[in-house]
Amino acid sequence: MNLPPLRDPHLNYRHQRRLHVFRVLLALSITYAIITLFEVPHSGWALVSTVMVMGNLPHVGGVLDKGRQRLLGSLLGAGWGVLLILLPFASPATVSLGALAGIGLATWLTFGGRQGYAGLMFAISLLLVIGTHDRELDIALWRAFDVLLGTLIGIGVTALVLPQKATDMMRFLLAENLERLARLYHAHTAANQATDVDTRALLKASSKQLVKQRTLVDAIHRERRLRRDELDDLISLQRRMLSTIELLLETHWTTRAGHERIAAMDGLREAQHRLARELGSLAYQVRTGQPISVAITPFDLQRHADLARNARGEDGRALFSPSGYLWLNRELTRLTQALAARLGSLERLPSQRLRHASGRSRIIPGQAPLAQGEQDDSPRP
Repeated sequence: MNLPPLRDPHLNYRHQRRLHVFRVLLALSITYAIITLFEVPHSGWALVSTVMVMGNLPHVGGVLDKGRQRLLGSLLGAGWGVLLILLPFASPATVSLGALAGIGLATWLTFGGRQGYAGLMFAISLLLVIGTHDRELDIALWRAFDVLLGTLIGIGVTALVLPQKATDMMRFLLAENLERLARLYHAHTAANQATDVDTRALLKASSKQLVKQRTLVDAIHRERRLRRDELDDLISLQRRMLSTIELLLETHWTTRAGHERIAAMDGLREAQHRLARELGSLAYQVRTGQPISVAITPFDLQRHADLARNARGEDGRALFSPSGYLWLNRELTRLTQALAARLGSLERLPSQRLRHASGRSRIIPGQAPLAQGEQDDSPRP
């Protein structure tokens, strides 16, 4: 049974920008309705807090990770501000000095760590509570309430209204990157030069995908699907695969004589095209939540060893590019095998929900569900 359209992870990923804008506007509407209905004093701070909370929380993992920090920082900051105002000897100078001391301590404790956002929210909430000139207790309490109200509404809407899971985003980013690597590897076998425009675009897109995946590690860990070390392995293998393909391009086209030797190797092109197809199949299984079952065919280095070892240029000097090119092909195959094995070992990577959604989205091998605003004009194998 297919998922309803609004619960389809592929649809949510394609339109993640629109959906995030919708969630922000919905949260603001809910906040405005509450503060208007109950006539909450100083209610502007609730609206401000709602926007602050949702600014960079597009997926559930971000809510679980950053939301905890936001609540903790908001509670501690508001509490410290109220405490400063309640001091019997409170004066503008003592409140200001106490606020500076609290912000300094919070910044010191969270500097360079994963709790930096809690420190930021502590400072913002504290400053909102103490204000500038009015340091009355009732005003401070209402401001603290407004901050917490806006924070909770923002977190709740992000987590409950058409949520985008960080783990799904990682699956799609990984699948897109594998497909780009397959296209890049396939395209270079018929290219006229190593640095054509399409090649550069593919390399740049793949590098960007790795950066995006890295930013999701903490959020995915909070969703309890994949561990940090597992994600680090996946990203590291992709990075090494990309570096190997870049070296392949340079090695392949270093000299014309070397290229002719490489082109004469019987069965090499077939092996390369097969690996590109296997990368595409691996991307399809990741994207559709299937168990990883792609068998990567080993690269037969020995088959071409004699031709590479005896390669000579017109001047009689030995050519090393054919040997290096063959070794890099073997290395790329080995890295692909390692990635497929690592993906296959992740018991919580397959997703029945994604398999059901793939039928509605009509996902086919070699087709990536690009996010809204993203274009992909690269050649396909």
